[in-house]
Amino acid sequence: MEKDNFYRRLTVIGIPMVIQQIISVTLNLADTIMVGKVSENALAAVGAANQVYFIFGVVLFGIFSGAAVHAVQYWGIRDLESLRKIVGIDYTMCLVLSLPAIAVVFFAAPFFIRLFSDNAEVIMLGTRYLKIACFSYIFSGMTFVISYNSRSIQDLKYPTIINGCAIALNILLNYILIYGHLGFPELGVTGAAIATLTARIIECIAMHLCIYLRKEHPLKASPHQLFSYSRTLFTNVMKTAIPVIITEGLWAVSVSAIFAAYGRISASALAVSQIAVTVTDFFQTVYFGLGNASAVLIGEILGQGRKTLAFEYSRKVLKVTWVLNVVMTVVIILARTPIALIYNFSPETTDMLMKALLVYAVAMTPKMLAYMTICAILRAGGDTVFCMYMDVSFNVGLQIPLAYIGVLLLKWPLHWVMALVAVADFIKVFFCYYRYYSKKWMNVFTGREEIC
Repeated sequence: MEKDNFYRRLTVIGIPMVIQQIISVTLNLADTIMVGKVSENALAAVGAANQVYFIFGVVLFGIFSGAAVHAVQYWGIRDLESLRKIVGIDYTMCLVLSLPAIAVVFFAAPFFIRLFSDNAEVIMLGTRYLKIACFSYIFSGMTFVISYNSRSIQDLKYPTIINGCAIALNILLNYILIYGHLGFPELGVTGAAIATLTARIIECIAMHLCIYLRKEHPLKASPHQLFSYSRTLFTNVMKTAIPVIITEGLWAVSVSAIFAAYGRISASALAVSQIAVTVTDFFQTVYFGLGNASAVLIGEILGQGRKTLAFEYSRKVLKVTWVLNVVMTVVIILARTPIALIYNFSPETTDMLMKALLVYAVAMTPKMLAYMTICAILRAGGDTVFCMYMDVSFNVGLQIPLAYIGVLLLKWPLHWVMALVAVADFIKVFFCYYRYYSKKWMNVFTGREEIC
């Protein structure tokens, strides 16, 4: 009965989360296709600019997912008062981080783009994009607060619909403003930035109306209910969240640093790596949705003190992950040619893209096994310090040096450098599995304990 219940609930919770992830990645995919039609340099510029947003978004993800460890467990025992205070902590951290980030990015935009490319046109176009798109950061952050906490309480229908409508609006505005349709001027990357900002503002407004126009909703609360959290609660949440913030922040920095290393090969390599990452992210949405759903289920059961059942749930998660690895690897390999045909790249750049996608397809298995073990299981149990050690050691300590060794010392082509970087995930997954079987990751924050 418990086995059937797990798979049923994983499906019910996981499918909307997968849809949300697909919607999110579809925006990046649409941007790369639509901007890529302008020029390779335009695509490289927007890709470099989006790396800045990527770092900001991942830091917020670290805060909200770390806080969600508590939110899920409080929801498991239906403690709405504490749950709403967790939401208040999320809002506080969102404002504290987003406002300075906007100011820094706006005034230092050329500096950030130069980190990824020394091409004058790429720097000019990327700066133009970033000075507009940076104002979307605060609206994205406020949307994330509702979105992540809606996942914690397993209320996903309306947030998913809103996400989908926002993406559709962004694509429509891209079509109008990038290419100059319906009487609008052809704005190129500037049009893409305006489209992104407009869609983010409307999405944020709609997400909050969805909560506050409904009669009864667990996240609907007055300012007093949200912000009357104690210093003790804030400290306890931050103890869990800070390791995740460090982990995700440094992971984002490592991804961007590796992206910058690829850019040292050529502007074409920068564009190809942007496409390869976006395409594989699209296929990995199933893992991201499954991981979020699994973390919710395992966290909820741990909040009730049922450690034995939580471990059984986690075993099923890993079994599903292995099946997905085989399926997704084959799909990416078969999809390489159709994907390459979308872009009007030179034969050399097209060949580079085909090889890059092949490497990413093979490297997906160790990467996703490590991801699911850390994000779906270990973090659900509050084992965020160990997760921090893993990600910092391998993402920052190993992957970044491997990328620059491959580019600057060995002077390998893009696909071989990508393969070298992927070696870190093969090693990392063994440490993750060892920690998982030790069962030291299972922590209960609600005071309800059961002998494991």
